[in-house]
Amino acid sequence: MTANKKKVGVPTILIYVFFCVMSVIYLAPIVWVVVSSLKTRSELIKKPFALPEVAQFENYVFAWTKGKLGVAMLNSFLVCLVTLILTMLVGSMAAFAIGKMRWKLSGLAMTYILIGMMIPVHCVLIPLYQRFSAVHLANNLVGLIIPYLTFSLPVTIFIMSGFFRSIPNELFESACIDGCTIYKMFWTIALPLSRTGLFVTGLMTFINNWNELLLAMVFITDDMKKTLPVSLSKFVGPYQTNYHQMFAAIVIAIIPTIIVYSAFSNQIVDGLTQGAVKG
Repeated sequence: MTANKKKVGVPTILIYVFFCVMSVIYLAPIVWVVVSSLKTRSELIKKPFALPEVAQFENYVFAWTKGKLGVAMLNSFLVCLVTLILTMLVGSMAAFAIGKMRWKLSGLAMTYILIGMMIPVHCVLIPLYQRFSAVHLANNLVGLIIPYLTFSLPVTIFIMSGFFRSIPNELFESACIDGCTIYKMFWTIALPLSRTGLFVTGLMTFINNWNELLLAMVFITDDMKKTLPVSLSKFVGPYQTNYHQMFAAIVIAIIPTIIVYSAFSNQIVDGLTQGAVKG
């Protein structure tokens, strides 16, 4: 009995130790950024790992007002919200057509869509900017929504098609016998049964676009139209960087993502697992 308990107990202890170490590795940088955001510039340089002598909350006031984080956060929210709605609508429809409807080119269509996951944004950055400048979409929030939507759709379609395939065909056959159209089957049967997939892909889409920097930095030059990640770059100067104020801005920027992941982490893991296994 004692030997069996030791065999069961030791691996369990090692697992807990491993997760504790990993938690410290991931949480330590966040804690350090928060502590550094409450220091003065001299304290941060002289004692980077010490606690602040007096908490400098004016760093947050400076970051919010001078950095125009309020306007930037609103721009990011609008862009991400519109992208989220369009991605969920178009992506779920395409995933349903590929995952449940029978047509000859469904496999080829999925392959074509998955190719989009392998194309890095750097390869299309210059052509996109040239085209958008020609049609006056550069320095416009609409010019961000279009590429955000394009790069969000492949992952959404891939995950949602797995959820739709997991739905028994008998449900759709029964609905078809009762006179249900394909559109009604999509809205009343497929979407409600795949709400976990919608939830997961929606969170992934929103957070990925919330943190996107490259496209927003290239396409947007007007300060009143810049998104949150671009506004953070203004704290870095060519000759001097106010790290303590920049850290305060970073803390403000990561608060929404931390709240979302903390509140819905279980749903994210469950949804990804279901989509992978049942797809």
